Amino acid sequence: MARIQRRKLLASCLCITATVFLLVTLQVVVELGKFERKKFKNSNLRDAHAEMEREPTHLYPFLEKEALTLNRKGKLETESYPIMLWWSPLTGETGRLGQCGADACFFTINRTFLHHHMTKAFLFYGTDFNIDSLPLPRKAHHDWALFHEESPKNNYKLFHEPVIALFNYTATFSRHSHLPLTTQYLEGIEVLKSLQYLVPLKSKNSLRKRLAPLVYVQSDCDPPSDRDSYVRELMTYIEVDSYGECLRNKDLPQQLKNPASMDADGFYRIIAQYKFILAFENAICDDYITEKLWRPLKLGVVPVYYGSPSIADWLPSNRSAILVSEFSHPRELATYIRQLDHDDRLYEAYIEWKLKGEISNQRLLTALRERKWGVQDINQDNYVDAFECMVCNKVWENIRLREKGLPPKRWRAEVTHLSCPEPTVFTFSPPAPPRSSLRQMWIPSFEQSKKEARALRWLVDRNQNFSVQEFWALVFKD
Repeated sequence: MARIQRRKLLASCLCITATVFLLVTLQVVVELGKFERKKFKNSNLRDAHAEMEREPTHLYPFLEKEALTLNRKGKLETESYPIMLWWSPLTGETGRLGQCGADACFFTINRTFLHHHMTKAFLFYGTDFNIDSLPLPRKAHHDWALFHEESPKNNYKLFHEPVIALFNYTATFSRHSHLPLTTQYLEGIEVLKSLQYLVPLKSKNSLRKRLAPLVYVQSDCDPPSDRDSYVRELMTYIEVDSYGECLRNKDLPQQLKNPASMDADGFYRIIAQYKFILAFENAICDDYITEKLWRPLKLGVVPVYYGSPSIADWLPSNRSAILVSEFSHPRELATYIRQLDHDDRLYEAYIEWKLKGEISNQRLLTALRERKWGVQDINQDNYVDAFECMVCNKVWENIRLREKGLPPKRWRAEVTHLSCPEPTVFTFSPPAPPRSSLRQMWIPSFEQSKKEARALRWLVDRNQNFSVQEFWALVFKD
């Protein structure tokens, strides 16, 4: 009998030990999962576009940040919270209760909530904003919110007043949007000040025996900015090492040829050896500034910048980049770069701010200090979280106004929230090679997008569902 009791006791101990072990293991797995999700959430949402410039992707799912609130029957209490429906999904969440300060909203991609009386806002990702499926008819209490951080080439019709004005709230690269994403590619001030990758000028001068003064790395060829035409002309006046698919004359090591390697240590160290880099955006829009500017500034390479006309408002100092717009022809730019290349004193004036660790641009400092999101920082929400919470907070603000018998605030996007001029081509450039027919497409595409914007606005204002055939018939009516 005693032996049986001992066996029972031993079995009980083993069961308890196994249970404790399983609970601890489960807790470790849960905590690791939380860490991985948060780390994943705060990655930069970038894809390769099959190019060597990296832009945020729109397909990464954002996993749950918080447990859902369940009632006694195990169902979500959707009656208690405003519903934010991602109509063109940027997240992959079928349902999540998000806490935004004192407010909470239910975020989902589930379109069965279209007619739910608690659905207050529809969230759209600009690149996937399609005319073939819109939440119409639009009710008076339905807000539309647009998240679009990418180049205009991804969806040109959004960049015209008839369409942008359809939205109540915006998060775009423009400083004028409700949630500006102008600094979306810049982690913070410290990475600009960092000397981790800085190659001393003496070493760069020595490296000039085998390296060109300028480096160019692009594989998205013939975009709306027509940058390849400019660089092709520039190459006739000064040596350029071009590593990408566009105008390539030099190869990267095999392990760095994948576009995903653009932020690899090995790639950084190759680029850091150069004195100058051609930092040309794929489109010309105010405040559209990508890693093409920030990367060389982080590495201690002087960017020769072509892109945002408002770039001077965002540079770390008034002498930290060479602006292509200040030169009437590539020939003049080449002459100036050669002058700096041969005069250490003149060249060092462009990196003095970095050597001293001094950022004099107060606008840039303020923008980084006040933004409500982080870049590659697991301790901060990312800009998608910030966008969701901006909409959630504004919806709740109006709910409270209605409860007090007051009229709700009317938020509306302005044309400055997402506006780019018509693309142009460089007149000095020779006829484009046969493969470059894409270069000839951008201006007609922009012109057609204006017709698309007018047609879409008319159909949405009619506030009835419409077919793709109706839309295109209206676009080509004239």
